[in-house]
Amino acid sequence: METQELHRGRLIDHIQLVVRDLSASRTFYAAILDVLGIPMGGSSEEYFWADELFVSTAESEAAQGRLTGRHHLAFQAQDRAMVDAFYRAALEHGGKDNGAPGERPYHPGYYAAFVLDPDGNNIEAVHHGEAVRSAASVRITF
Repeated sequence: METQELHRGRLIDHIQLVVRDLSASRTFYAAILDVLGIPMGGSSEEYFWADELFVSTAESEAAQGRLTGRHHLAFQAQDRAMVDAFYRAALEHGGKDNGAPGERPYHPGYYAAFVLDPDGNNIEAVHHGEAVRSAASVRITF
């Protein structure tokens, strides 16, 4: 068996989105994940995944024949430039504007952009301002 390595945060193990058009979603997510520095983990005819995000067709075994509803996902960005790049990449690859890059009132330094993916999910990239992390992620190897 091939060894796999995952990087996880504290709360979410994974999120699955079940989409109508896997090809359109793959194009959209590959573009935004690339600018966020998140590599694709794997794919098949029925799904693709990257770290905690799993995207599949309704025909995949895990989806049980149903599309997911509208969701909000927020990706962490290293800086404001990465938020801006996320927004541009999303719009260039099938996303629709849902809030241009800018400061938000959630807390001082909260800089984010919002787009709708090809299935209408609200996708955000956020930079919380200057912060010190104890670790980049939790590494899981199996």
